[in-house]
Amino acid sequence: MVTTLTYNPQSRLASTLQRLVTPLHRELSRRSWIAPPGVSLHTYPSREILRIALMRLGWSRRFGQNPQSLVDWMYADLDAKVARNHLDNLTGVYAYEDGAAATFTQAKAKGITCYYDLPIVYYRHSQRLQAEEAETFPELAPALLSLQEPQWKRDRKDKEIHLADYIIVPSSIVKQSLLDAQIPEAKIAVIPFGAPVDYFHPQPKPDQQFRALFVGRLGPRKGAHYLLQAWQDLNLPNSELLCVGFNEFPSSWLTPYRDSFRYIPSVPHTTLNQYYSQASVFVFPSLIEGLALVLLEAMACGIPIITTPNAGGTDIITDGVEGFIIPIRDTEALTAKLDWCYTHPEELAEMGKAARRKAETLTWALYRQRLQSRIF
Repeated sequence: MVTTLTYNPQSRLASTLQRLVTPLHRELSRRSWIAPPGVSLHTYPSREILRIALMRLGWSRRFGQNPQSLVDWMYADLDAKVARNHLDNLTGVYAYEDGAAATFTQAKAKGITCYYDLPIVYYRHSQRLQAEEAETFPELAPALLSLQEPQWKRDRKDKEIHLADYIIVPSSIVKQSLLDAQIPEAKIAVIPFGAPVDYFHPQPKPDQQFRALFVGRLGPRKGAHYLLQAWQDLNLPNSELLCVGFNEFPSSWLTPYRDSFRYIPSVPHTTLNQYYSQASVFVFPSLIEGLALVLLEAMACGIPIITTPNAGGTDIITDGVEGFIIPIRDTEALTAKLDWCYTHPEELAEMGKAARRKAETLTWALYRQRLQSRIF
């Protein structure tokens, strides 16, 4: 296992940081991972630590860097180090999108099988959808980041995908985006992600208010603007739309909606269960995903969902059983399903129970079994 940074929350360093530098401990805890027995772990933390520091201190803008360019800088360095130092005596290498070009080039020269993890739709599909969105909503174009990717990064993605012997994807929508790009179907394996049923659990709802919940980056790629419009149009009494996550909309774009919903910025992942448990329904009308992990988290908490095929919804729920699948960009359909949820509380509660039952069948253990059978 080769990565940038892992953090052992049981170490002496963690104990010291928790007492003396709590914000740093909290940030590093996001990277908590302890290598299982028999796993050799190599880390290259310097660039990732520098990236985090530049972002947290607000210095990245002074150096003309945006958040994504810093991630690209870090990934390219890790890719080069793996290619240079970690390919001896291997039969296979498993790498992630945007961090595999150098590794796969060297691996192919050594006869090593290349496995590629593509967690989101292929960039050509993403750019097409975002270009359509920018044409419809020109004011949102700055928040559609895929349109701003430099050509070298697109070329890198193409190189990685064509060097890969096998491509592991989490949903049918990602597979289709590859087929549309003329990638051979024989290279593609669809293995849906697991639900975190061990540490996300149903909890009693603390009140009787109808509450729709959105968790994720609040921006146009996630379809949040359609949700805000649908909720404002409904104007349901004794109800609330709660949105949790980093705001990606252009400055002041949310102002006309500020009285229509409650907003909470990004929160630690470990606290999300309490937010899911406040919800009557989880709403995620995303345009561009692979398989959104927040769907599986909500289901593990016993919350029914309203989502789209593009979020990977069709791979994990049956429409009308654990929730609803609606087309992307369909404000009317979203409004209708939200209204149904509001007026059918008993049926909605049964959907929530069905969602938990389905989540219990979509375990990470099953994911590992499917991945292992494909690789070996």
